Amino acid sequence: MKVIAVMPAYNAERTLEPTYRDIPPGIVDEIILVDDASTDKTVEIAEKLGLTVVRHPVNRGYGANQKTCYRLALEKGADIIVMIHPDYQYDSRLIIYIIGLLKEGFLDVMLGSRIRSRKEALQGGMPLYKYFANRTLTFIENISLGMNLSEWHTGFRAFTRKVLETIPWQNNSDDFVFDSQVLVQCVAFGFRIGEIPVPVRYHETSSSINFRRSLKYGIQTIITVFKFILHRMHIIKCKLFIK
Repeated sequence: MKVIAVMPAYNAERTLEPTYRDIPPGIVDEIILVDDASTDKTVEIAEKLGLTVVRHPVNRGYGANQKTCYRLALEKGADIIVMIHPDYQYDSRLIIYIIGLLKEGFLDVMLGSRIRSRKEALQGGMPLYKYFANRTLTFIENISLGMNLSEWHTGFRAFTRKVLETIPWQNNSDDFVFDSQVLVQCVAFGFRIGEIPVPVRYHETSSSINFRRSLKYGIQTIITVFKFILHRMHIIKCKLFIK
């Protein structure tokens, strides 16, 4: 099975190489980095490392970056697509475990969860408000969607080809809520979602949205869940959940 890792990147010059170096040799067939008009040396470093590099001429947003990542991975014939942020917040050595259950056909989507315990999350540097916001949103999503995931908001996730060929991710936002929309779509289309714990690594070079954008993301996530409930009840028709 062909495994392609994709990295949506923006100003990741300080963390890209260590993230890349931690990927176990021979685990992925290709790494695609999509640069969203960085102003630093992200592209130069990625090319030096031998990654497949595509650059947006203007900053199009986190969701738009992922759309390019997934389109390219599918065009290149990926059977499994792993998305990992190149900010060294997630331990890329765990890719081997993330993709294992997908390769064996037990699951369709795998997530790397940073929330194994409150103590571990906070000791890893996760800001207190982000921890509680994460827990609150995850609780709402689990109750509303009939799931029992420990975290819905990780930037370390993997999909089978069938998932990305089925869900209408092209209709999603170009902003950060893209991540939430994708997972709600996976639930809507009946895909099996699993997770493994990953270490929490917040540091000064980690990418992290500010409080205002976090609040916007949270509100948009709740709206997405509400739209799905209304769609499932046949009260509205939402393009996010129509193939």
